[in-house]
Amino acid sequence: MSFIRTAMAAAAIAALALPAYADTMSSSMSKPLTVALKAQNGSGETGTATLTQAGANLKVVIKIDKPVAAAQPVHIHPGTCAKLNPAPQWALMNIVNGMSTTTLKGVKLATLTAGSFAINVHKSTADLKTYVACGDIK
Repeated sequence: MSFIRTAMAAAAIAALALPAYADTMSSSMSKPLTVALKAQNGSGETGTATLTQAGANLKVVIKIDKPVAAAQPVHIHPGTCAKLNPAPQWALMNIVNGMSTTTLKGVKLATLTAGSFAINVHKSTADLKTYVACGDIK
């Protein structure tokens, strides 16, 4: 009789843990989202940002097709490229030699796709007011 109780208790614990495990697996196994970065202000700079859920964190990889020599700040802003909130929500690593990789701790891709956010590239650390590329997260 105690074997049956132990087996039933183990099955109950597994049933309680399964939804949490499934949620973790689905968030860590989600497909990457690629955002096209389009040139702004005549910059000619285009590229992509790939957002991938990695467990509880979000990995953002940016590639610029024709990189410039200067390090370029890049942020995720509330709003859209057409109507951008100038205050960034998340700072990403500067683009250097056309590349940037950032891991945002505790950020969910679902949060970004459910809201209105854009990835914005600035001309340089000395010229933050000039936007050179932007992409809406959809």
